[in-house]
Amino acid sequence: MLVTVPANAKTGLGEAQALRTFDIMLMVTALRCRTGADDFQADYYRFAANHVGTLNRAGATLRAEFANTMGPRSADRALDRMGVRIANSYGDGHPWMGCAQLGQLARELAVTSDPGALATAAYYALAAAPVQRSQPQVTIAYSSSNLIDAERFASR
Repeated sequence: MLVTVPANAKTGLGEAQALRTFDIMLMVTALRCRTGADDFQADYYRFAANHVGTLNRAGATLRAEFANTMGPRSADRALDRMGVRIANSYGDGHPWMGCAQLGQLARELAVTSDPGALATAAYYALAAAPVQRSQPQVTIAYSSSNLIDAERFASR
């Protein structure tokens, strides 16, 4: 998965926003997909349970930022408004992933404990369009005695 990470993500705030958005997107789309063949609500719940610490830290980071910029009394309201806007934006589904793809993503993330994988998946899923590779992927095969030329190997 090739992902371009926004510059503000390196501050922690961008990653927190991406994780919060990703979690809400998965929740809303899981609800939307629950009546079809690709119901992934159980996978979403496993994902959320497995990553509750990371997701809660993302929420706390955003709440702290809102408290710094708007004051502590307005922070919770601002976080709630943010959540509602995110949920509404995914009410019609994900712009380029269907229920089966979202379910697969939730299943894969439900079994990983790597917060880096979670952030990478969030940036990927929140991209405006699927990330396209600019060059074809090349697989290089190794033998016990030498490196096999990738082009020759691929033509077999």
